[in-house]
Amino acid sequence: MALNLLYNQVIDYSVDQPLNLNVGGNILITRDANTPTGDPVVVNLSQLADVQALSTIVVENGATAIMSGGLASIKALSGVTLNGGILQLSTSIANINALNSITVGPDGGMIKVNATGISAGVLSFPVSFIDSSGKSTTTVPKNFAVDFPQSTTIYGYYDLLTNQTTIGLDLNILGLINVGLGPSIVISGNPFGLGLGVKEWTSTSNPDGTGGILICFLKNSMIRTENGDVPVQDLRIGDTIIAYENGKEISRSVTWAGKATATVNPALPDDEAGYPVRILKDAIADGVPFKDMLITPEHCLFFDGKFIPARMLVNGRTIIYDRTITTYDYYHVETEQHSIIMADGMMTESYLDTGNRASFQQEGTVVRVSPPSISVRTWAEDAAAPLSVAREDVEPLYCALDARADKTCSDATKPLVTDDADIHLVTANGTIIRKARQHKNKLFFMLPSGIDRVWLTSRAGRLFDSIGPFVDDRRTLGVLVGDITLQQGSGSVQKIHPATHEATGLSGWHNVEAGATMRWTTGHAEIPLGDRLAGKMALLCVEVLAGGPYLIKPVTQQDMAVSA
Repeated sequence: MALNLLYNQVIDYSVDQPLNLNVGGNILITRDANTPTGDPVVVNLSQLADVQALSTIVVENGATAIMSGGLASIKALSGVTLNGGILQLSTSIANINALNSITVGPDGGMIKVNATGISAGVLSFPVSFIDSSGKSTTTVPKNFAVDFPQSTTIYGYYDLLTNQTTIGLDLNILGLINVGLGPSIVISGNPFGLGLGVKEWTSTSNPDGTGGILICFLKNSMIRTENGDVPVQDLRIGDTIIAYENGKEISRSVTWAGKATATVNPALPDDEAGYPVRILKDAIADGVPFKDMLITPEHCLFFDGKFIPARMLVNGRTIIYDRTITTYDYYHVETEQHSIIMADGMMTESYLDTGNRASFQQEGTVVRVSPPSISVRTWAEDAAAPLSVAREDVEPLYCALDARADKTCSDATKPLVTDDADIHLVTANGTIIRKARQHKNKLFFMLPSGIDRVWLTSRAGRLFDSIGPFVDDRRTLGVLVGDITLQQGSGSVQKIHPATHEATGLSGWHNVEAGATMRWTTGHAEIPLGDRLAGKMALLCVEVLAGGPYLIKPVTQQDMAVSA
């Protein structure tokens, strides 16, 4: 199925099918208010068909446009404008005769040059820059980057006479050097601050990766360096920061400093919505942190030889989800080794690349080189200290910080909970069946004839909410079920297996627990009863092994609000 576009079109969602533009115009590829939550907006323009009068393509606000040799039939594409987006060039892109320029706007952006499939040579279209009024400028945007994601080494050369920089794998400079290993790109001016001679970049300088979890600082987090505390957004590759090893200060160089943008999804619980965690000044100790600290929920703080995720310490008073912030930039700072560093006076972690580096844009004007396979690090083998989410480690720390909050904050509304699961059955037509009797942890229900399935229904909730964030379980849990049996009339007892690996495709059940003998419900779990004897009552026995506590009055966000 093709998407047909006519004149001045806006694309704010992913398009993976061919685009037909039989009548030309302009295309704006962007993330805006119409973009579905979580949509990465990656648009493949490589199969544009029979375009005769396409004027410009604009890529902005974090969107990605992919362009390759399939565009060769375009007759009148005057250029591409990049303004805070990503332009990915690949597969014989040099054959696009109509693409005569790439213009970078004041919000910068990234140009990715995939060396595979592109012939050696300097791409014919130059890269230039414009200001906010659309006029040509020699001022290079702060956030401009060129990435060669499949190259281990690239070269750069600035020609003072032409005021142009050539970056890539093909250089022929005054007959003194001739590197013809792949494509290069010409950029107006000297955006990378090159001096005389040829500059060589290698993958050990600027690696790249994909996937992972957000572990980052927000803007204006103050990172301890050799020259004092520096805002995280001002750190650059090669800067020296202070790390801590065996309690002693050591110096480590920044090997990566990346930036990305987060947008909160308020429909989700606070801990999953993407709100940043605000740690109020003095929440940990006097002067720790020395100002309010803003980090992403998974970012770890360092206590007693272990890293603890910030989300597990949120108490709603001195450590909160800041719901006033719904869109924000976040940063990571990587050292050659994962490090314990100081931010806002608090011991915390540098970035550990567990696979999400590609979601970040390098802060500053840089060239990036990244080989196709980068070894992803792990907490088990590469972390500066162990990561712990175990309740026995986190709960005492949580309680200590909560007790400290008692001295500095008014008492927060505590959640009201109950251990009563209110277990009952619901039939397909909505009839409720209450238990006939209970013996220890076994509940017995009388079933009329003609019912071939029921739903085990109970209260449900997250232990994360009802007990505390130090319980690292954010599933919505009903009750933990063991054996289920059915006896019809005077017949033998039949075993029913929704709580074991033998039952699949049933609604309302979490994965089987270890040992395949028990399984949590979500609060409304389907139990098939199999063939029923005509006209016979039946006795259903459900073994309930655990459940609760459950919130009976959820704490509102107004109750939990803290003025920061």
